[in-house]
Amino acid sequence: MPGIEFLVDALTPFNILLAIAGVVFGAVIGALPGLTATMAVAVLVPFTFGMNPASALIALGAIYTGAIYGGAYAAILLKTPGTPSAIATTFDGYPMAKRGDGDLALTLACLASVTGGLVGAVALLMLAPPLAQVALKFGPVEYFWLAVFGLTLIASLGEGSVLKGLVGGCFGLLLSMVGVAEVGGDIRYTGDLQVLLGGIDVVAALIGLYCIPVLIDLVATPDPHLKVTERLASYRLKEALGICWNSKGNLARSSIIGTVVGILPGAGGSIASLVSYGEARRASKHPENFGKGEPDGILATESSNNATVGGGFIPTLVLGIPGTPPDAVILGALLVQGIRTGPSLFGEQSQIVYTFIYGLILATLLMLPIGLVIGRYAFKSIVAIPKAVLVPSVAFLTIIGSYAIHNNPHEVLQMVGLGIIAWVLSRFGFTPSPIVLGLILGAIAEAGFVQGYLIGNAKQNVLGEFFGRPISIGIIAFIVLGLLYPVLMKRFRGPAVPAQVASSNE
Repeated sequence: MPGIEFLVDALTPFNILLAIAGVVFGAVIGALPGLTATMAVAVLVPFTFGMNPASALIALGAIYTGAIYGGAYAAILLKTPGTPSAIATTFDGYPMAKRGDGDLALTLACLASVTGGLVGAVALLMLAPPLAQVALKFGPVEYFWLAVFGLTLIASLGEGSVLKGLVGGCFGLLLSMVGVAEVGGDIRYTGDLQVLLGGIDVVAALIGLYCIPVLIDLVATPDPHLKVTERLASYRLKEALGICWNSKGNLARSSIIGTVVGILPGAGGSIASLVSYGEARRASKHPENFGKGEPDGILATESSNNATVGGGFIPTLVLGIPGTPPDAVILGALLVQGIRTGPSLFGEQSQIVYTFIYGLILATLLMLPIGLVIGRYAFKSIVAIPKAVLVPSVAFLTIIGSYAIHNNPHEVLQMVGLGIIAWVLSRFGFTPSPIVLGLILGAIAEAGFVQGYLIGNAKQNVLGEFFGRPISIGIIAFIVLGLLYPVLMKRFRGPAVPAQVASSNE
C-alpha cells in the first residue's frame, strides 16, 4: 500500500478546501437537469492550470464525484435525472418522494454514493495496474456482449409489462440508428433532414423523455408536487444506516459492478447504474417492489454510478484511455500540466498520483456531511416552491441543458419532440427507461457487432470470434444466468410469496 506521506500531502488545508469546494460545486451543477458531470469538470478546468498537478487533480476529482452524486437530487425530487448516471435513481427515488419519504431517499442516495465512491477509489489505489490490463482485453466483441447484457435489463424495466418494455427498447434501438452509421457511414432514417445526420443526442433525449412528461403532468394536475410530512426536517440518518446494513450485499455488488464498468472505456455511470439496478432486482426477495419506491433500487444505482469515478480513473491514469467522458476532460487537463499518463506514472510521478487518490478518498468522505446538508435543504426547498414557479424554472433548465451540450438549437427540438412522444406513450403504460436503454446501448452494440463480424470474417472464423473468446464466454454466461435466474428462483422458492407492496414500508 502506498506510503502515509502521500496521505499527509493530501491533507493540507488548501487541498481540503479544494475538496470541499469541488464537492459543493459539483453537487449543485449535477442537480440541475441537463448539466452533466462532464460540463461541471470542463467549466472548472481552466481554473486549475495555475495549481500544482496534485491539487488540480483533487479539485477536478471532487467536482466529478460531487456532480455524479448531485444528479440524485433532481432524480428523486423531480423525477428528472440531473445527470445521465442518475436515470435509474428516478425509478424508486421519485416514488419514495411522492409518498413522503424524499428525505430518506436522499439520505440513502448520499450513503450509497459515499460507499460506491470509496470502493472505486480504493480499487484505484490498490489495483490500478492489473485492472487496467483487464480493460485492454476488451475488444469489439466483448463490448457487443456487454451491450446485449445491458439490453436484457429491458424485461426488468418494463414495470410490470415485459411486452411494453420490449416495444420501448426496440423504439430506443431504432432511435440509436438515426443518422450516420457508427461503422460504414451509411445515412439512415433521417428523412432527408440534415439536422438528423448527427443522430439523436443521448443527453437531449434523456432530458426530453424524463422531464417533459413530468412537467406536463405537473401542469395538468392540481395535486401538490410532493407529499409534505412531519419528518421534513430530519436527515433520517439512523433509519438509512439500518437499511444500508441490511442491504450490504446489494451495496457491495453494485459498487463492484460500478468499478468494473467504469474501467471499460466509453461505458460510464449510466450503464453501470442500469446494470446494477437490474441485478439488484433480480437478486431481491421482493422484485415486485422495484419501481414503486424500493430503497434497494436507490442503493444499487447510486453506489454503482459513484464507483465509476474511481474505476474510470484506472484506464485514464494507467493507459491514457479515458474510462468515462469526464475522465477525457481530466486527461486533457493532465496533458496541459505536463503529466504523461501510462504505467510508469505510478513510479516516476507517484507523489502526484497517490496524493490525488488520497484526495479523491477525502472528497468522497466529505461528500457525506456535505451531501446530507445539501439534501436536507434541497428537499425542503423543492417542497416549499409553488408549482407556478417550479414548472417554468425546470422547463427553462431543460432548454438550457439540452442546448448547452453542443450549442445546437435542433437538439432542443429533439428534446421537446421526444418528451411529447414519451408523454403520449405514458398514457398507454409505456415507460421511458427501456427507450433510454435501447438508445444508449444500441450504438455500442452495433459498433461492437459490425467490428467483431469484420474481424471474424477476416480470420474466416466469425463464430469463434463471437463465442470463442474467454471474456465473451463469461459475459454470455452472465446473460444466460440473468435470463434464467428469475425462473430458477421461482422454482426453488416454491409457491409465490404474497406481494409486499411499497405502501407497507411507509
